[in-house]
Amino acid sequence: YGADPERLCMSPPGVDHSTFFPGDQTEARRAMGIVEDGPLVVFAGRIQPLKGLDVAVRAFALVAARYPGARLLVVGGASGEMGPSEMAATLDLVAELGLADRVSFHSPLPHDQVPVAYRAADVLVVPSRSESFGLVAAEAQACGIPVVASRVGGLVHVVADGETGFLVDGWEPDEYAKAIDRIVGDPDLAEAMAAAAVIRSARFSWSATADRLLELYAGLASEQEPSDNS
Repeated sequence: YGADPERLCMSPPGVDHSTFFPGDQTEARRAMGIVEDGPLVVFAGRIQPLKGLDVAVRAFALVAARYPGARLLVVGGASGEMGPSEMAATLDLVAELGLADRVSFHSPLPHDQVPVAYRAADVLVVPSRSESFGLVAAEAQACGIPVVASRVGGLVHVVADGETGFLVDGWEPDEYAKAIDRIVGDPDLAEAMAAAAVIRSARFSWSATADRLLELYAGLASEQEPSDNS
């Protein structure tokens, strides 16, 4: 928009930490209808082309080949003009890859129930082709879940690459599969990332957002104060 970068201030949205916090994985899986004990990859979000669900499914196919008990849980519904066709294409892709019995679809959840889906996961995958912020990544981290996400938009600020998950350049399914495998295949790394994710999530709270906004207004107000010589 031609604005001076030095005049820009960014206040990210917050996560309600009274709702999004770590919990019992076994209980969460039971609530989501997952009975298997193997690795669980979760995709949460609107089903439309820019969210990259096709990348998630293809990446999971590679992960599933290594982990017979692995499952992919897709939480969300078709959204926007291209949503229905994207959903149909995804179902066709799942069938084509022979994953019908290993990929589950769950309709969108009320906001206060979304943490259950995160807590059930071993890793959240966010292969968005475009993302303004990436709230699902922030929410999952607050629940202690490592995130594998595309290196785009706000996801670069939400996910600490190598600490709370991994950021992937581009949308090659193989690269996402490798990142997911590094987490689910290394319990010590997964545990360390889970702990780091909770710590990092503290910066994405509504109190932090409010403080940043107050800081902005205070700075603007001080600029408008008349000088002693006026």
